[in-house]
Amino acid sequence: MTLDDISKIAVVGAGTMGQGIAQISALAGYDVVLYDLNSEVLEKASSNIDSNLSKGIDRGKLTQEDKEAALKRIVFSDEESALVADVVIEAIVEKLDIKKSLFTRLEELNKENTILASNTSSIPITRIATSLKHPERFVGMHFFNPAHIMKLVEVISGAATDSAVASTISALAEKLGKVPVMAKDAPGFIVNRVARHFYVEGLKVLEEGVCNVEGIDRLVESSGFRMGPFKLMDLIGVDTNYSVTESMFNAFHQDAKFRPSRIQQQKVDAGHHGRKSQKGFYNYD
Repeated sequence: MTLDDISKIAVVGAGTMGQGIAQISALAGYDVVLYDLNSEVLEKASSNIDSNLSKGIDRGKLTQEDKEAALKRIVFSDEESALVADVVIEAIVEKLDIKKSLFTRLEELNKENTILASNTSSIPITRIATSLKHPERFVGMHFFNPAHIMKLVEVISGAATDSAVASTISALAEKLGKVPVMAKDAPGFIVNRVARHFYVEGLKVLEEGVCNVEGIDRLVESSGFRMGPFKLMDLIGVDTNYSVTESMFNAFHQDAKFRPSRIQQQKVDAGHHGRKSQKGFYNYD
């Protein structure tokens, strides 16, 4: 499978990341299937993509014709049979067993040269691929939130990933307007391994009562960061961020430097997931 062979992309999971991936794929001229088990999630995804495209028009980055053409290319579906494409990108929950089960089914549905890609932000690609008959066509394609804006994409090769597959996905990322970086397989890859301490240390400072949320964010932002750790966790999703930290903590054999925060767990348990739930470390009512 080369870049020229790709005409259709399927995205599994219509949450925040899946929406963004579907949107940029359609804008790049690809036919897109955005799949989710939950019809209400699909309806919200459709509304959000429409809104994002309208904002692009307001900012002078898109035309009305661009928006209409992109929307026509996206099919929203809760039918598993629709997940037949040249490239299938998974953007679901960070749970190894669920991802493995999904990719086993995707492999059964698709032809042998279909590229299967995971948007996982922390789980090693090689571990997910153990369920596959053809792990050579499986690769990591990690976007960053919000996917329709952030430029970086990590392209991660597992132990069995064919180098030609990784090269094709890198070329696809470029066509989607992204900047791909090739990475080897390891928990958290590059960005999340480095950035994990941005969140973890901020939470430790909060746990120890050194400073409050607003003060920590204000200090970090005054040092040159666009967002402090708590504003960024609210944007990404407190639940998503916690899940990644938990995954990396286990992947590194409970290394204390990756220990998830009790404060963050409490937020997740309370349903305070950040901007998407209107409440996280800040209130967004």
